[in-house]
Amino acid sequence: MLTNLTIKNYALIDELHVSFKTGLTIITGETGAGKSILLGGLSLVLGKRADLSSVKDNSKKCVIEATFDIAKYDLKSVFKAEDLDYESQTIIRREILPSGKSRAFINDTPVNLDSLQILGERLLDIHSQHQTLQLTNDNFQFQVIDALAENEKALLNYSSQLRQFKILKIELEALEEKKNTALKELDYNTFLLKELEDAKLVAGELEVLESEYETLNNVEEIKEKLALSHSLLVNEDIGIISSLTELKHQFSKLSGYSNQYHSIFERIQSSLIELDDVFSEVENLQEQLEADPNRLEQVNAKLQIITNLLQKHTVSTVEELLQIKDELSSKVIETENLDTLISDQVNAIKSLESQLMSKAEVIHKNRTAIIPTLTSQLESILATVGMPNAKFQIQLEPADTFLANGRDELQFLFSANKGGQFNELKKSASGGELSRIMLAIKSILSKYMQLPTIMFDEIDTGVSGEISNKMATIMQQMSKTMQVFTITHLPQIAAKGDTHFKVFKEDVNNITQTQLKQLSPNERIVEIAQMLGGTDTSSSAIAHAKELLN
Repeated sequence: MLTNLTIKNYALIDELHVSFKTGLTIITGETGAGKSILLGGLSLVLGKRADLSSVKDNSKKCVIEATFDIAKYDLKSVFKAEDLDYESQTIIRREILPSGKSRAFINDTPVNLDSLQILGERLLDIHSQHQTLQLTNDNFQFQVIDALAENEKALLNYSSQLRQFKILKIELEALEEKKNTALKELDYNTFLLKELEDAKLVAGELEVLESEYETLNNVEEIKEKLALSHSLLVNEDIGIISSLTELKHQFSKLSGYSNQYHSIFERIQSSLIELDDVFSEVENLQEQLEADPNRLEQVNAKLQIITNLLQKHTVSTVEELLQIKDELSSKVIETENLDTLISDQVNAIKSLESQLMSKAEVIHKNRTAIIPTLTSQLESILATVGMPNAKFQIQLEPADTFLANGRDELQFLFSANKGGQFNELKKSASGGELSRIMLAIKSILSKYMQLPTIMFDEIDTGVSGEISNKMATIMQQMSKTMQVFTITHLPQIAAKGDTHFKVFKEDVNNITQTQLKQLSPNERIVEIAQMLGGTDTSSSAIAHAKELLN
């Protein structure tokens, strides 16, 4: 329950501190006195987006703080889910800074608006005239039925699987689209892959082939150069080896005279060994070298294939071509595997669809079972508030697809008069009737949903007299198990409260401010008398007020 509320620097409120008790709390005041300001402040605490224009003095911080006693309510799991510290006396604070930025705190821990809204929905239900209009909305009607049917856990499981089902469907569509695109490219990719595979490419072979081509293509010139080199090395008259051998022979004779000569001798001998090796290589090259037109043609053809592939794929090395071949191979294999992937995805979707159907059926059965109870209770309560002939027809029809809350389509039909036609609520119920129906629904929900506090904002709109008295009785009954606030203009309802507050304006230093005051018994008599007869409270109005209070 809401135990304390502090509002500073908000709208027409400079500073307000108020404490609340259990039971039925009445809030009255003239039109424009500031009741909506009070609701606006509470809405900020519950996670409504802040607006700098609602701050009274833009140079100062606006603070709204509410304390809730939640010891009797099972809310620890909500705190745990939002990673918040649980306190039986939970304090929610909302601040609007002069910069326009907004901050929120739960038990002094900074939180985002999502967490604030999640907790706020479990602490306080502000019922406005706008929410009465929601009564005609399918989503709200389903919420009522599901609350009574205790479908919360089943709906959570269903929603979780529905999200996964939709994800799988999206993934399947992506796979099928990928397959369609891949099939268009498959023939071309297969052709390119076969070209590269037929080329039998080997890393580093381009340089080897180019070298072999140059040798085979210039074989006669190479032969001529090798023959001349051979002659230069071993010719008897001018051969380098013969001359170097003679030089070695001369220095072998000198090497005994000095280390210098011996050193030169060793160098000559080393050079001669190296030159003999060169000569052997030249001879081998001569023996190996021969014209081979067929091989030249093969090498040229392979080089032409590689050159064409390099140009076709706009790369410069065989290694890059081999990488492209691997990528094409992967694409072709992936395309061929798409049918398997699609088949697996279809099977997964069918399995999940079967599970969803089963869960939706459980939800449907729970709803079907509770509808007679809901209809009976609604008609019974409405009979006590001046609608004895009110009748409901609540029907569930199977939907063609999975909806956010099951596979049911809802018809929530209403007839206000005996023998009247059943029609949708928004077409068949007046504003006053909608208010009474909503009160009946809230009264029923209070037995099934553990809400600490509910606040009715002029739910008595469109009713008066004995009907308002009956509505007040219903709110009194609700207040035995929860804290109930009602903002009203009707004296019959105001007189039923356990506590009575008045919202009023006053001028302080030529500045209009909104105040909220708890009325004493005598002040309450005067307030109800004024609600009955205006500002001039006659003795009869006072007597009538006392009668209502008694």
